[in-house]
Amino acid sequence: MAGAAGQACAIESLARYKAWADQTLYAALADMPTAQLAAPTRIFAGSILRTLHHVLLIDVVWKAHLLGVPHAVTDRNPQSAPPFAELRARQQAIDGWYARYAATLPVDARAERIDFTFIGGGEGQLSRSDVLQHVVNHTTYHRGHITGMLWLAGIRPPTTDLPVYHRDAT
Repeated sequence: MAGAAGQACAIESLARYKAWADQTLYAALADMPTAQLAAPTRIFAGSILRTLHHVLLIDVVWKAHLLGVPHAVTDRNPQSAPPFAELRARQQAIDGWYARYAATLPVDARAERIDFTFIGGGEGQLSRSDVLQHVVNHTTYHRGHITGMLWLAGIRPPTTDLPVYHRDAT
């Protein structure tokens, strides 16, 4: 597909992919002891648990931007994180929200530009479709960090690549 209709289909597919990949990752992490999830690493957020928390917080921020409402997030990488089960439930809920949002956002609204303020300061503006693409890309980036942490811990991570999603989940 070309044009806006193709973009609409791609955004919806990417939002569903994000939900699947996050669910796949959380399922693979579910049996890990809390001490291992919280073990300090020198990769980005400082631990698997804090990286999961970072992803969730940024998803919350972009959801607020899309809705035009304030958010309470002031730190992209807090020193503590909620328990794994809470993170998993909250991530599943917000992933569902993004999938529904992408599926119901009218094609002509996807190019609408929204203004926002970065957590670290400064103003920005993106189209709604660019926000959705960023949310998916941001999560993929940090799943890569978690994959690295798992490999360093001697644990084989799940494969969450887009072609695997298309093969296994669609």
